[in-house]
Amino acid sequence: MAKRRLEGLRVLLTGASSGIGYCMTKQLLLGGAEVLATARRPDRLARLVQETLESPGKLTVIEGDLTSAAHRQRLAGWCREHWQALDVLVNNAGAGAIGPFEQANNDRLRRVMEIDFFAPAELTRLCIALLKQGNRPAILNIGSVLAHRAVPNKSEYCAAKFALRGWAESLRVELAPCGIEVLMVSPSTTRSEFFDSLVDSHPDAKSRSIGSMTPERVAQLAIRALVRSKREMILSLGGKALVSMGRWFPGITDRILAKAADASDKATKP
Repeated sequence: MAKRRLEGLRVLLTGASSGIGYCMTKQLLLGGAEVLATARRPDRLARLVQETLESPGKLTVIEGDLTSAAHRQRLAGWCREHWQALDVLVNNAGAGAIGPFEQANNDRLRRVMEIDFFAPAELTRLCIALLKQGNRPAILNIGSVLAHRAVPNKSEYCAAKFALRGWAESLRVELAPCGIEVLMVSPSTTRSEFFDSLVDSHPDAKSRSIGSMTPERVAQLAIRALVRSKREMILSLGGKALVSMGRWFPGITDRILAKAADASDKATKP
């Protein structure tokens, strides 16, 4: 299959104020794409605009909370009014939580699921009709290695990412007759501000993992997956090793993860 061209590509991208979304927006614009970027922080969106003024692509930003149905309608409405179609939807916005499930308040699971699963799923529903009118349309979901193998103390996040992946697999088959590709990229730990805004988590909570990537590198690989129509990519060697271990040696993997979780708990206790 021929590579997808970025030039002139009409892209709606969520979670653009920092990390992977911020870097993806900049790289897409450098490739000549037209990007509608959304996030909750207007100051970060304003900075993104300033930093991409010389890019060959065209950027529009709309501030708002993706968990709001009205905001999702606003995004789809803008695409309908200005583009009459959509080529690529990037579901990138997300939030995490760290800590034992038993100790979390009743709201944590619902908040993480709302941000990481329900919001992108409902935005996608609104955009399907627009994607059907697009040029080689695609939905690119930014998932996680934890959508393939769950770990302790991140149960809500794992649940949301597993849900996203299962939904995407079903949607891929549903939309194939329409010519809409459904792609998923699964990073491991990314060195970004993601862990600065955890939902209902201990302020000293840490994410233990083998290796990490910069958001610039994750964004580069995600765009590569889009250009090459890779239906699913696990990005890091550590992530691939975890998934393989969990598949072939589940008992050993459970014991290793339990020890790591215990060490992390001791490190956060006063």
